[in-house]
Amino acid sequence: MMILTDHISALSGSIGVWKKRLFLPTLLSSLLLVSTSWGGDKPQNSYEPNKAYIAIIIDDLGYKFKHDQRAIGLPGQVTFAFLPHTPHLKALTEIANSRGNDIMLHLPMQALMETFYLGPGALTNDMTEQEFKQSVLDSIRSIPHVKGVNNHMGSLITSQNDAMQWLMDELVKTNLYFVDSRTTVKTVAEQTANQYQIKNTRRNVFLDHELNRPAIEFQFNRLIKLAKKNGSAVAIGHPFPETLDVLEEKIPQLKAAGIQLVPVSKLIHQQKLISQAKQKNALHNSRSLTQSETKLHLNESTN
Repeated sequence: MMILTDHISALSGSIGVWKKRLFLPTLLSSLLLVSTSWGGDKPQNSYEPNKAYIAIIIDDLGYKFKHDQRAIGLPGQVTFAFLPHTPHLKALTEIANSRGNDIMLHLPMQALMETFYLGPGALTNDMTEQEFKQSVLDSIRSIPHVKGVNNHMGSLITSQNDAMQWLMDELVKTNLYFVDSRTTVKTVAEQTANQYQIKNTRRNVFLDHELNRPAIEFQFNRLIKLAKKNGSAVAIGHPFPETLDVLEEKIPQLKAAGIQLVPVSKLIHQQKLISQAKQKNALHNSRSLTQSETKLHLNESTN
């Protein structure tokens, strides 16, 4: 899998006091309406600002029973993503479901490099809309107890607007969430899911792009730092022995570090609460700033 570093673009500029009074409160009020407005959620829980949440997704499950069984035995609420139509799918999902773990469809999609084997259920560039959507439905139906979907490969397909609209046309009919694995910085998957108001999140860290213990530990520590900085973070790993060695050791240490490992379904809800809290604070700060500037202007006018 080709991994590309996410780019973050920043917009800076100088805005006068009068512009702040006109536009900032309006902009922030609009953000409250637009941002993460997923329908059908349960009543909101209270936001706890001092907590940090992570979700860990183990991809590529379903082909190797013994390796995958070890992965499913990981401690805590790890989320497991199964490739569709695989030989050990039913037996492994029953074990994971009995432990209360989230189960996902790991949906194969065509990559820019066509040397990768995608397996059954793959979404490719030469499909008609009908073929594409039927394949998505067949893959979803192949996964018992499925709660969400993320992309396997897909550096080509996730960058195509039509393909992602076809995917979301089907997901919006379900109660499934979507995780953008972000195998390319050109992905439009997350953006399209937001347009359809589908519950979703994105991958922040790949644990085992480099398959050696120091590299995996480095990425795990990076996951923790991101969660503490932003309130939450999502990691994707694979059922490699090296990855499982690290996770078996590190997951039991999370609680002492102030980190809560949760299923992806719960993390998405927590991210929504975090986003709403930040927007509320920003709006409050904007109004306070405007009021302070107004008082200052009045004081200057009377002197």
